Amino acid sequence: MKTREMKILNQDLEDEMEVWGYQPCMWKMVLVGVGTVCSGGLLLLLLYWLPEWGVKGTCTPTSLKDAHTLLLRSTDEFRQWFRAKVHVMISPGRKPFDRVDLLPSAQLPNGDHSINPAHEEHYGKYNYTQSAQIFYFTHHSTTYYWNDEIQSFESFKGLEDLNVSCGDIHSDHSCGLSKTLQEYRMLFFGENEIAVRVPSLFKLLIKEVLNPFYIFQLFSVILWSFEDYYYYASAIVFMSAISIVTSLYTVKKQYVMLRDMVAAHSVVRVSVCRGDVEQAMSTELVPGDVIIIPANGMIMPCDAVLTHGTCIVNESMLTGESVPVTKTSLPSSGEEAAVCYNMEEHKRHTLFCGTQVIQTRFYAGEQVKAVVVRTGFSTEKGQLVRSILYPKPTDFKLYRDAYLFLLCLVGVAGIGFIYTIILSVMNKVAAKTIIIESLDIITITVPPALPAAMTAGIVYAQRRLKGVGIFCISPQRINMCGQLNLVCFDKTGTLTEDGLDLWGIQRVEGDSFSPPESDAAKESLVDSVFVACMASCHSLTKIEGELSGDPLDLKMFGATGWILEEATEEETALHNPIMPTVVRPPRHIAPEANQNNPLTQNMEPSEMTSCEIGIVRQFPFSSALQRMSVVVRRLGQKHMDAYLKGAPEVVANLCKQHTVPQSFTETLETYTRQGFRVIALAHRQLESKLSWHKVQSLSRDLIETNMEFLGLIIMQNKIKAETAGVLQDLQKADIRSVMVTGDNMLTAISVARDCGMVRAHEKVIIVDAVPPKESLPACITWHYTENHQTIKDTETVEINLEQDEEYDKQMAQQEQKYHFAVSGRAFAVLMEHFPHLVQKLALGATVFARMAPDQKTQLVEVLQSIDYTVGMCGDGANDCGALKRAHSGISLSELEASVASPFTSSTSNISCVPNLIREGRAALITSFCVFKFMALYSIIQYVSVTLLYSILSNLGDFQFLFIDIAIILIIAFTMSLNPAWKELVSRRPPSSLISGPLLFSVLTQIITALVFQVLVFLLVKQQSWYETWTPQSDACNVSHSGLDSQNVTSPPDPKNIRNYENTTLFYVSSFQYLTVAIVFSKGKPFRQPSYKNWPFMLSCVGLYAFLLLILLYPIAGIDKFLEIVCVPQDWRLTLVIIIAVNAAVSFVLEIFILDIILWRLVFRGNQGVNPPPQPPSADTPQEAIDRRGSSFLSWLFCRRNKPPRVRYMHVALELQDDANWPPRPSTVTYASSNTQSQSSEPL
Repeated sequence: MKTREMKILNQDLEDEMEVWGYQPCMWKMVLVGVGTVCSGGLLLLLLYWLPEWGVKGTCTPTSLKDAHTLLLRSTDEFRQWFRAKVHVMISPGRKPFDRVDLLPSAQLPNGDHSINPAHEEHYGKYNYTQSAQIFYFTHHSTTYYWNDEIQSFESFKGLEDLNVSCGDIHSDHSCGLSKTLQEYRMLFFGENEIAVRVPSLFKLLIKEVLNPFYIFQLFSVILWSFEDYYYYASAIVFMSAISIVTSLYTVKKQYVMLRDMVAAHSVVRVSVCRGDVEQAMSTELVPGDVIIIPANGMIMPCDAVLTHGTCIVNESMLTGESVPVTKTSLPSSGEEAAVCYNMEEHKRHTLFCGTQVIQTRFYAGEQVKAVVVRTGFSTEKGQLVRSILYPKPTDFKLYRDAYLFLLCLVGVAGIGFIYTIILSVMNKVAAKTIIIESLDIITITVPPALPAAMTAGIVYAQRRLKGVGIFCISPQRINMCGQLNLVCFDKTGTLTEDGLDLWGIQRVEGDSFSPPESDAAKESLVDSVFVACMASCHSLTKIEGELSGDPLDLKMFGATGWILEEATEEETALHNPIMPTVVRPPRHIAPEANQNNPLTQNMEPSEMTSCEIGIVRQFPFSSALQRMSVVVRRLGQKHMDAYLKGAPEVVANLCKQHTVPQSFTETLETYTRQGFRVIALAHRQLESKLSWHKVQSLSRDLIETNMEFLGLIIMQNKIKAETAGVLQDLQKADIRSVMVTGDNMLTAISVARDCGMVRAHEKVIIVDAVPPKESLPACITWHYTENHQTIKDTETVEINLEQDEEYDKQMAQQEQKYHFAVSGRAFAVLMEHFPHLVQKLALGATVFARMAPDQKTQLVEVLQSIDYTVGMCGDGANDCGALKRAHSGISLSELEASVASPFTSSTSNISCVPNLIREGRAALITSFCVFKFMALYSIIQYVSVTLLYSILSNLGDFQFLFIDIAIILIIAFTMSLNPAWKELVSRRPPSSLISGPLLFSVLTQIITALVFQVLVFLLVKQQSWYETWTPQSDACNVSHSGLDSQNVTSPPDPKNIRNYENTTLFYVSSFQYLTVAIVFSKGKPFRQPSYKNWPFMLSCVGLYAFLLLILLYPIAGIDKFLEIVCVPQDWRLTLVIIIAVNAAVSFVLEIFILDIILWRLVFRGNQGVNPPPQPPSADTPQEAIDRRGSSFLSWLFCRRNKPPRVRYMHVALELQDDANWPPRPSTVTYASSNTQSQSSEPL
């Protein structure tokens, strides 16, 4: 027998999987067939629900190469199992980039020779004699092919698999593919389409009906039909039908919406270079094809890299920003051309699938060309659609505990099952009755209506969220929002306004800064190099006559008052040296400025137009480089100039040091501390021998060096009006706020102070981490920033480590008190060289600046790794990864990219965050209430039926119907209607059903119900009038003769439903359902009080009135319908007293004992942190009693010194005892020894 061989697919990627090979085993399949027949199909269902069992039960292990079936398991925390079938494809080569067009008999094979003949339809017209068999399988819309070299399966993404350099793309891939090669590659990459197949209603129905819950309901309905419980069975079937239809409608609608979104522009005609330019369908494109981008633009059908020309692209589908982006051609020479092409690093040259090319720019006789890099689901848009089609399961403790709790109920049902069989056998009951009644116990204990009732609260919350402008595509995540204890915020567009206002400029004169100037458009500056840089160093373009581009560029250009003109195609054809884009000052300003300027008074008129500047080449803004530059030529001048703008620190490093004023650092800090966004400008005069053509091939590194520093542009980014108030509300609720931005560090710290994340008197420690250089190891320098508002060296920031009330007083004296600020560069160094410090810093960091998009996602993962429940709020720009990865991602952008976020807000400010958390808390508490209520309903009914089984009786069909429909369903669905509490509180709802308060609540109510039911069951037998009930029994007084005569004429009851025990238990249990519903339906501090939920109150009052009416004033028709018998008035009054005492005990246990005493002294106070000992003399008498009571109850409930359950609390406790944390000012930490040494230079 072959040993099991396991391989890893997609190693170190998000979708990493383990894979095992299997082949069919005949004797196992025969056994499974026999088992399926014997179990009535249940075994087949079990193997369907559990793919691992399904494969192992019908196959034997084999090597991957010989496998017919594969067993896959994800390596993430969910460890999901999948099965996949291996197919065979006949191909002339083994890899998609083999040059089969060079072979002498390069004809394609007869397609796919697998079980699935789909490929034969496409490629059956070819015939090939020398062919190779390629094994492959498809999983989650990705195809994996067998590779003999690595003895495993691999997937092909596209042209990047060749590790081709930028220069090689120009030299080897810019001519296009032959038809033969295109068809060969299509064998591997398939059609270029993101196919969202909408399943048929029949398939969806089968998948929905095979859900374990519906199978259990089917079992219950069949069982009830045998017992003639047709009414209740019909009610359950009706409810299930509504549930199934609703579910099918929702799922189908989501599939159709996604398909329409994807298919809107997925199939278009494109111009392809295949020797000659020809028209082809976009579905025929493969990596390596060369497409021509039309002048009027197009929707990109694939990911492609520009090799000729420039494009203006709207990438809102991917980034969430509707700002047009300039894409330039891939470098073809110099150092940049030698670098391997990478889609992420070269995204400024890459056109992404689904994005809209608005217009193209090209020169005489040239066409805008792009090489196809990825197609289909491998594209960026395809990956986004895959993440929606195949989401990771929602991992929330509530759902795991719910299954555990249901297992406990199944265990209880098992006890009742055995008890029923033993009791029935002892009483010599018929075998059929034994089977039916023992199975009936299971359907009673596990309520079929539970999932529907649990879903109701989420549906109501979703509806309320929609009312406040928050839309949800993942309803199960609403409950998770109730547990959020940390929220990450993007800065620009989220905490602050989208737009920037120009506050002023500060130019360099000589070796120092001139005073700040507010007007960049004044006449004296028109001819200055500074304003020329402002007017030309941008990526603006005119679309339909309107200036369009980055808001910062628009503000900067608008401040100059200059005009932008784009040359037409005819002009570029006539004058090759003429640039496609020209900027110039307004006509009425330029001459006056030149006339008033003593330097230009003696100029010729032709020289006076030298303010007109043509943009020769653009190097677009790169977030990795934090800069952009342009090469320009002034009209009439022989030489060209280079202008640069970007982050001040970056620009200063690219300038000649003598041109940077000595006060640069102090001036920059002055502005950034006040929250201004600062941009630096620089200039360089290029050699006059540089031609237009040579400039087009120069790398930006050669241009962006030896610059002359020009000065600073100071932009003001105003905080949104709602920001400070929302952050204050979160702070009061002990929900930690973190800023994650791509902006400057000091600007981010300033905004954090202004909006209240960092309070006025608090300090911030900047973590400055540097990667290793030569022989020096990586190191961290800890800078303690000065407080620009009020410097108090002894005061530090308070950071909430537990966000719960146990830290109110006892932890106040020993909380860790500091804020860390980490840059993107430092974060990367920390992740690589200081992994042992990452969690400590994550616990105390409030500001993360200069963070790249993938670093934002990494940060969310780090915070989740220490058990924070993380929310992410962003405007969709560069936040997509973090929004998807967070427990609850909230996008403030309604553009297409936000489809990756579980929540989308129609209001463009963060006021949606507390609303979402409040609704999440309300939905979570509602889920707990409903679950507890349904569990108690099952147990109460289970106790009633078990007691009645002991006298060979049961509840009647209409009694079940009344309880299950009139009481349970009405109450379960109306108790979910409580709206959220109007404000956030510091107390957080429990996240687990298996927690002290909830278990205490459920167990005490179960015991109460059990005690009172057993009490009345025994007490009724002690009554003087009691006898074994028969139709002739007369326990009532004479006033009910009408009812007696009815009893006399009633036929004998073979099921023994009508008796005194049944009637007594029916009355008491009916009131118990209502009592636990009211007791469990709690309001403040997470939901509005129940008395404001009028449907629930109306239901309760109505049911109480009805039950009291039939208890105290029996009505013959109702008694006959419910199969209850007449009992004396004295016993009715006794039952009223017992019911009242039962209700009182339930209320005392839940409200007084649990909510007041135990919560105050035990569950709230001891979360694993040892509070500092307080001297007895400091206690008031009440505090001393509370302290002693808390100690005793903590000991009683085994909660003393109990370690914390969450990782961030462990880290907090470790840091409490660490005398060297936080590191002292002017301290350096080295990666090699993890020791700290005093820096010689004061910081």
